[in-house]
Amino acid sequence: MRLLTRTTIYFLTVMLTLTGLGAFFLYREFSKGIDKNADEELIAEELQWMSYLQAEADNGTTFILKTNEISINPVNMSPTQFPELRNVQAGNSGGGSSKFYRQLSQVIPINGIAYQITLRKSQEQKAALLTNFTRILILVFVLLLLSALIFNWIISRKLWAPFRRSLEKIRGARLDKIQSTRYEITNTAEFNEMNTALNEMTNKIHRDFLTMKEFTENAAHEMQTPIAVIQSKLELLLQDTSLGKEQADSIVASLDSLERLGKLNESFLLLAKIENNQYRATERIDLAAIIQKYLSLFRDLVNDKKVVIETEFSDHFSVLLHPLLADSLVVNLLGNAIKYNYTGGKIRITSSSHSLEISNTSELAPIEKGRLFKRFSGIQGDGTNSTGLGLAIAKKIADANQLELSYSIGDGVHVFLLRERK
Repeated sequence: MRLLTRTTIYFLTVMLTLTGLGAFFLYREFSKGIDKNADEELIAEELQWMSYLQAEADNGTTFILKTNEISINPVNMSPTQFPELRNVQAGNSGGGSSKFYRQLSQVIPINGIAYQITLRKSQEQKAALLTNFTRILILVFVLLLLSALIFNWIISRKLWAPFRRSLEKIRGARLDKIQSTRYEITNTAEFNEMNTALNEMTNKIHRDFLTMKEFTENAAHEMQTPIAVIQSKLELLLQDTSLGKEQADSIVASLDSLERLGKLNESFLLLAKIENNQYRATERIDLAAIIQKYLSLFRDLVNDKKVVIETEFSDHFSVLLHPLLADSLVVNLLGNAIKYNYTGGKIRITSSSHSLEISNTSELAPIEKGRLFKRFSGIQGDGTNSTGLGLAIAKKIADANQLELSYSIGDGVHVFLLRERK
């Protein structure tokens, strides 16, 4: 759940609780106000009847009146000091449904005769007023709630805008360009603290990245000389005729491992240079032409495995790429298609103006998504002297040059598709 949604829920919970209590209080006070007004009218009416009864009693008349809203008659009861006011429900004298009334009832003495006065005032007007008041109250609260939600949403979006900009920068950050990433100073203290911490973290990451790249590059350079020396010494030692077969086999195995170490060192150096943007593209290169060049160079290897190669160059696929990287990209993809193919297999290469596709048959299982394009994810037991960096290098070249390299498989055919990023 988003933080804005959570804060809105909390805000609504508090607001609805307070508005509900406020509405209940207003409704009760309004109802009590109407009852008080009705009570005052009933008491004033009672005083008038008391004056009238007194006048009639002075003339020697005993007064009796009985209607739906007024009842005055002599009773054999003790007088009461104060009138009783309450809400009652009573039917009409002519029948029909009952109605709600505000009723005043009191026994008063008039010239020694106790009269019970009962006065009623219809509550229909009160019910109508309360209904209208409730509707207005609900309308006001709904409009207030909607206004609060809209203003809360607008204000929250404006307040959280610096956070969203920082988040977008974090999502789009790249190690090779992280030095230029800077987080803005805002008018909100909390966001300033966060952006200051992000700037410090970015600087630290950039320093660590430079240190790592420098170490990798220096290590790769420094390893080249001792590898070449060891390789030349082993080759000279292998020419010694006094060596036994077991010793010769050990030296050959060492040379194979040393050759793999040399390739690994070259691959590390190439990756470091790519990440350091040392290969800047200056011209567009037709990858279809590069493919044709390396098909000629790999002819002997293809013939040894009896692999059938089908090509369909419908158009030139020209991309902005450094020539050395173009060669490396094609060598890795084409070499991968030949290396992991089976004897008598097939390789199909198609080229169009917007893509280059290399597909090959293979008895190996599909490459897992978690291992695809990762370093040292070479196929175990493939019988080759692979460094496990070929596809990683191809992917790194593609990413660094606005290209998209994807992988799919169907019916035992592995497909690598290269196209320009949209």
